[in-house]
Amino acid sequence: MTAWRYIHTGSLSGPENMAIDEAILTAHSEGKVPPTVRFYGWEPAALSIGYFQKAQKEIDLARIAEKGLGFVRRPTGGRAVLHDQELTYSIIVAENYPGIPASVTEAYRVLSEGLLRGFRKLGLAAEMVNLATEEEKKKYESMGSAACFDSPSWYELVVEGRKVAGSAQVRQKNVVLQHGSILLELDPDQLFDLLIFSNERIAERMKNSFIQKAVAINDLCRGAGLKPVLLSDVVQAFRAGIAEGMSIELLEGELTPYERELAEVLARDKYASDEWNLKR
Repeated sequence: MTAWRYIHTGSLSGPENMAIDEAILTAHSEGKVPPTVRFYGWEPAALSIGYFQKAQKEIDLARIAEKGLGFVRRPTGGRAVLHDQELTYSIIVAENYPGIPASVTEAYRVLSEGLLRGFRKLGLAAEMVNLATEEEKKKYESMGSAACFDSPSWYELVVEGRKVAGSAQVRQKNVVLQHGSILLELDPDQLFDLLIFSNERIAERMKNSFIQKAVAINDLCRGAGLKPVLLSDVVQAFRAGIAEGMSIELLEGELTPYERELAEVLARDKYASDEWNLKR
């Protein structure tokens, strides 16, 4: 069984979190560190947007500042995510690692297998979405809000037809970075308060649609009469699930001095800068 590095970096700011993911990617591309699974949180709570989103058109930046929230653009695609009561994961592995498909879509399937097992270890009947038929596509189609959990993509995870994990992927320097949110709790009102809509009626319609299509772990637990889970439960379940799903051993590790120094520069010069965050 191949050994990968496992790191839990605790709760950090949005720029620090994105910088560390990129620093690990770079270090792995240079052969300095093994494939890595990283868990982390956000302090303060923050809104992250996908690489291609138009920040000033889609996001109420004044409201974010007013609420004391963080804001950062991810290097990956997808839509807006409010990172608060959640476990965030990242998986960083070379494109040529055995079993990693060349196709982005199929790579989601492989890398998300461990997430599927993590949800099942928590007692949730999770399944992976397959959008191969028109019927499946219609079932999960979105009204098109800027929120990430509005609808699942290929091989994302749902419970009772509702999306429970939002993931995004990028490939740089011959390395795959997939990261995503595993929500313990979900506050649609707070999320939609940070997004820009042409009028209140559309905002309410899209929020109601979102509520029907997204769900957090503890909403499911309460609905099933189960005890709400703690963050420590989720960490344990998903560490074990990813190890099983990828057929790897996750060995406790930490960031190297090289990664720390690189992340510090990236956080300051890239992910905390308006040039990056407001570039579209």
